Amino acid sequence: MRKQYHFQPGARRLDAWDVDRLIALTRDCPVKQVRVSGIWEVDTVYWSETMTPREIGAHVRLTNEVDVQYPIILGSDGRVMDGMHRVLRAILDGREFIDAVQFDADPEPDYRDVIPEELPYV
Repeated sequence: MRKQYHFQPGARRLDAWDVDRLIALTRDCPVKQVRVSGIWEVDTVYWSETMTPREIGAHVRLTNEVDVQYPIILGSDGRVMDGMHRVLRAILDGREFIDAVQFDADPEPDYRDVIPEELPYV
């Protein structure tokens, strides 16, 4: 699997969470069913305001290849910290619910005020 990070706005740039660490932190969390229509980010600009057709194609490929057996990871506010391609797959498949784990309190980010391209992707 490719190295992934979850980003949120920081003080000056972006704060980043290592998705591998998020998965480890939620390994023993109870899985619950959440309504796909209740995931507020599906109606926001999420990946990019100006995606090229090639970039859209990459997201389509990732959406088609996702393993839906893994729950998505939600932050304490319901923000998708990992699994938006699985959410998109659920929408395309017409599913009303998706498996999720959720933090009661978000962990501290692994990186603060970074530019995504500066992070290690190995």
